[in-house]
Amino acid sequence: MTENEYAHYVACFNADDFEGFGAYYHDDVVFRLGDKREIIGRSAILDFYRDVKSRIRETLEILSVAPGETSFAVHCRTEFYALEDWPDFVAGPMAKGDVLNIESLGYYYLRDNKFHRILGARYRTLPN
Repeated sequence: MTENEYAHYVACFNADDFEGFGAYYHDDVVFRLGDKREIIGRSAILDFYRDVKSRIRETLEILSVAPGETSFAVHCRTEFYALEDWPDFVAGPMAKGDVLNIESLGYYYLRDNKFHRILGARYRTLPN
C-alpha cells in the first residue's frame, strides 16, 4: 500500500464514506484498539464506525506514514467532537460539545493490499 492510497482511505474516513474506506478492509480483518477492544470482520468494523460517527465527529490527520508491501506504520492525530453525551465511549467519557485530541500509532498488516490486521494505540492525549 502506498502513502497516497492510505491518504485516500483517510479522506474517505473523514468524509464518512463507508463504502470508500470500507473497501480497504479485508473481509476477515481484525482491529485491536490497544487493550480496550477487538473488532473482527469488515462488517463489524463498519458497524462500529457507524455507531461512533452517529455520536462523535471523528477527524483523522496523517502525521507520518512508513509504507510497505506487506505492512506499514502510521502516526496520526485524531479529533473527537461529541455530538451527544457518551459516558462509555471507547476513547473515554464525553459530554455533548466535548473535544478530545489524541495522537495514535497504528500498525497495519496487509493481505491482497487490504488491511488484514490493525493494531492501534493512543500515544498521547493533547491539551485542548
